[in-house]
Amino acid sequence: MDTSELCRVLRDAGLSKYQSQAYTALLRLGTASATELADESGVPAARIYDVLRDLEEKGYVETYDGDTLRARASEPDTALSELRRRSEELSAAADEIETRWEAPSLEHHRVDIVTRFDTVFEHAREAIAEAETEVQVAVTPEGFDDLRESLATAHDNGAIVKASIHTTDGSEAVPTEYEGVATEVRNRTLPTPFVAIVDRTTTCFAPHRRSVNEYGVLVRDFSLTYVFRWYFDTSLWEVWDVVYDGRPEDPPLVYANLRRFVRDIEPLFAEGAEVHVTVEGSEIGSGGPVSVSGIVTDVVYAGEPRSDGEIPIGQLAGQVTVEVSSDDRRWTVGGWGAVVEDIEARRITVTGYDGPEKAIPGEVDA
Repeated sequence: MDTSELCRVLRDAGLSKYQSQAYTALLRLGTASATELADESGVPAARIYDVLRDLEEKGYVETYDGDTLRARASEPDTALSELRRRSEELSAAADEIETRWEAPSLEHHRVDIVTRFDTVFEHAREAIAEAETEVQVAVTPEGFDDLRESLATAHDNGAIVKASIHTTDGSEAVPTEYEGVATEVRNRTLPTPFVAIVDRTTTCFAPHRRSVNEYGVLVRDFSLTYVFRWYFDTSLWEVWDVVYDGRPEDPPLVYANLRRFVRDIEPLFAEGAEVHVTVEGSEIGSGGPVSVSGIVTDVVYAGEPRSDGEIPIGQLAGQVTVEVSSDDRRWTVGGWGAVVEDIEARRITVTGYDGPEKAIPGEVDA
């Protein structure tokens, strides 16, 4: 290793350009006056005293007075220790870069296990207050009251708020004031985990209080939240009695759930009604935001079309696609997690319909 390369390595280890030049020169000379060292190292004479003082503070050199200020290199333990420490740090950094390169990105995908219910509840409170699209929460009557302020904030933000309030035997009092707080409320008369699902990306989960172990799961992941959403729909929502329904009967009617939208408009569509909608979401492929207004021209789901009552949820468990014809083209619209359609819908607004005089309920006021 030549002198210039040694100087470069010393700079990597934390020395300045002049400090590395002075130190390597002093290693060659053994001992030298300040002026001699300035001449030998190429450090400006006006800077050599400051450079020597800094090197002495770092433990690289010793200075002493003779006829003039002189310096000699210290035992190299300090320099060697610093170089070896930097070497270990660089090696560890290289290993970490390799690990992060090979591992999936965790920036927007994270699961945390916590030990206290209160931690889960507080995370849910904060996430709900920031919701803009949809909140689904399964909670006790007491928990609902504790979340009331956050739920009201989400409702004011324009989010659709669905609350499944669970009581253990049906005798526990259920809150009665829901206007401005929730869009729809149902009552489940069985012990239920605490679940809060917010804007398709965040889930807060904790087992019910009769569980042997107390723990919680905080999820910030689109795909895992989708799994919790199906658990909520099938076990905590679908079969339980409605105790409050604040959905409007006349347009504009807003939906955050494509399957709920299909259930409501299928009877009208089957009778020949023209359903006018605006779809807001993201374009499949590019992921960019898109908004389309038009008329529903087709509805596709598993099994035979149903016009004689509500479509069973089992028929809506697979692909559900709505076709919307706008002025310039026809768009296929899918729900949460859509991959084969043109658009993944985040919000669908029924702006009007022409045909049979039959009201359909929306999920929230526009």
